[in-house]
Amino acid sequence: MTRHKRAIPNRSFRIADQIQRDLAELIRELKDPRIGMVTINAVEVSADYAHAKVLFSLLVGDHEACETALNEAAGFLRNGLFKRLQIHTVPTLHFHFDRTTERAADLNALIARANATRAKDD
Repeated sequence: MTRHKRAIPNRSFRIADQIQRDLAELIRELKDPRIGMVTINAVEVSADYAHAKVLFSLLVGDHEACETALNEAAGFLRNGLFKRLQIHTVPTLHFHFDRTTERAADLNALIARANATRAKDD
């Protein structure tokens, strides 16, 4: 019984990892001009494998338009995953813009400003 409980999270992580890799390739094939240079940062699959939250960042472009376009293409992308994954149920995809990179850049700028001010004071 214990082995079975451990296998479930590992399987979930493996599936999420495979979805992340496959989605990165499938998104590159999309022709929608709203979808810029997308990076899939993480995929979180629900316990029942019915839904997957896909966190992405964007190098260039409007993240709101890109998020809309990706969610509009979610059915097409899910269909592409069906062909690639050897699992019974492919989750419904929900794309969300990941602000982590944006926040990190803001924090780095704040730290640099604080260090510059401190250097001036010394």
